[in-house]
Amino acid sequence: MATPCSSIDQQKDSRAVRVFPYVVINMAMTADAKVATAGREVTTFGSSYDQRALYALRATADALLCGARTVEETGATLGTGSPKHLAARRRAGLAPAPVRVVVSGAASLSSEAELWKHPGAPIVVLVAESAPKAQRERLRQLGAEVWVSPGEGLDFSAALSWLAERHGIRRLAAEGGGRVNAALLAANRVDEIRLTCVPRVFGGRAAPTIADGSLAACLADAARFRLAQVRTVGDERFLRYVRGDSEATSRPAGSTLPPF
Repeated sequence: MATPCSSIDQQKDSRAVRVFPYVVINMAMTADAKVATAGREVTTFGSSYDQRALYALRATADALLCGARTVEETGATLGTGSPKHLAARRRAGLAPAPVRVVVSGAASLSSEAELWKHPGAPIVVLVAESAPKAQRERLRQLGAEVWVSPGEGLDFSAALSWLAERHGIRRLAAEGGGRVNAALLAANRVDEIRLTCVPRVFGGRAAPTIADGSLAACLADAARFRLAQVRTVGDERFLRYVRGDSEATSRPAGSTLPPF
């Protein structure tokens, strides 16, 4: 089992070098690059192999990250899977379950979300400074640790740095939705993207994609990745992309990427 990785920000300031987790976005998408229908009623459309790949990746992560809307709409619990995956985590020296991180800028994550019904793994909710204090306290009463972002909006670089320092997160798997993915990409904090291409077409201008947010005003500003691996299983194609720019993440000596 591969050892989780960490990355170090190359921008040094007068205080210290900031350490960030190695971030992997993992998504399934259709042939027309949609991750759900326009009505968002589709939550799982990949094969059983795709589901096994999802849990295998989770078994290598210190933390799983997901947007509040995705958690609510899919009933996600961000669990670890079978006893086999638990054993794999133990062999890798990881905690029995990854920290569950939910992005909810307005602190509006529903009290009825399925996530709360599965205690055990810590739950961290990332909120904006503008989030109502009463909503923040509600989340704390539900059992979450609430991190409040400084300044306007939600600072993902600050959040990831805090997760690394506070919880020792070295490897984080992000599972959407598209707005969260776009924010991570805009913050230049994504090290790897794993896509499962499923032979279906959803269509619809309003149907969500893997990155629903403003990232590049022109082609030159696009986030750059390079194709590292391709695997075809049945009618699905599994793609692994890694950062393709000169700021590619450094890794500690002896560490390796998890199996693909």
